[in-house]
Amino acid sequence: MAFKALTFGILGLLSVSGSTCGKSTAEDATKEKPVAEVTLEGIDTSALTPREKKEWGLYVSEFLSPCQNVPVPIQQCVQEKRACSKCLPAAKLVLRGVKDGMTRDQIEKLYKGRFDASGLKNVPIDGSPVKGPEGAAITIVEFADFECPHCGEVAPMLDKVVETHKNDVRMVFKFYPLPSHPHADVAARAAVAAMNQGKFWEMHHALFTNQRHLEQTDLDSYAKELGIEVSRFHADIQASATADRIAKDKKLGEDLQIGGTPTIFINGRLFDGRQDVNEWISLELANGDKDAPATATSGAADAGKAMPSASGATSGSKPAATDAGTKK
Repeated sequence: MAFKALTFGILGLLSVSGSTCGKSTAEDATKEKPVAEVTLEGIDTSALTPREKKEWGLYVSEFLSPCQNVPVPIQQCVQEKRACSKCLPAAKLVLRGVKDGMTRDQIEKLYKGRFDASGLKNVPIDGSPVKGPEGAAITIVEFADFECPHCGEVAPMLDKVVETHKNDVRMVFKFYPLPSHPHADVAARAAVAAMNQGKFWEMHHALFTNQRHLEQTDLDSYAKELGIEVSRFHADIQASATADRIAKDKKLGEDLQIGGTPTIFINGRLFDGRQDVNEWISLELANGDKDAPATATSGAADAGKAMPSASGATSGSKPAATDAGTKK
C-alpha cells in the first residue's frame, strides 16, 4: 500500500473514497448554473479537466469557511486572505475530493468530517496503551488488528509520525481484531497480557513485524525475547478480564461506526488519508480545535517503552485500503 508514507487507511481508516452513481451529479449542477473558473493562490488545478475545474470552483464558492468567525465562502476567504488559516487546506481537501471523482454529497461529507463541529467524535482513551507526552496537543487513536496487513504497513509509519512530532503527539492503541483473521484475537490477547507486564509497545512491534507467525508458540517466543514472565503471560491470555478489555474496544469501535482496520482518529476526527498527515498535524498545532471533545484523559494503562521507529516518509495523499470488519 503506497503511503508516501501515511496513506490510510490510517488511518480505514478509513476510506471514504470512490465515485458513485446518483440521480444528481456535480456535472448536472454546473450545467444548470454557469460557473466562472476559479483560481486561488496556492492551489494548482492544472491537472483537472474543464468539468472538474467547474465542479471545484462551484464547491469552493459555495462551501463556507471552516472558521465560524469568518462566515464567507472558502474562495473569498482565500482570495481576501481572511484571518482563517484553515481556508487554504479546506480548498485543497475539496480539490482532492474532485480529483478522486467524488460526488458533491461525498465531498461535503469529507469536508464536514475534517472541519465541521459535527465531524468531532468522542474517543475516550482511559485504560488504553499510550506512548508520547500526556499533555500532547495531538492525540492519535488507532483501531487495529494485529493480523491485518494494512495495519502492519501503517504501524511503522505511525511510529515515524510520533517520533517526528515527539513533543506534540501521543499515540493510543485500540484493539479491534476482525473475525476474518484467525489469529487476530489471540494476538490481541497476547498484547493485553504483555501490557499487564509493561511491555505492550514491544509486543506491538513484534506482532506487526511477524504477522505471518502468530501461533501460540510464536507468541511465547516473542514473550521470552522481551523478558515477559511466560506463566503469567499464559494466564492473562486466557483471563476473562483480557477478553472484556478487547470487547470494550470493539464495542467503542462499533459505536463509532468504523468500517474496518486500520481506523484512525486525530483529535477526535476521522483521518481518511486525503490530507497529508503532517499538514493535518501542523494545522492542528497552529489552530487547535476548540470544539474537540476530551478524548485524551489520564490514567492510560501502559505507556510502555516505544520500540525504535522505522525509517521512512510520513506523508500521504490517498486513502489506503482497509480490512472490512463484520459486525457482531
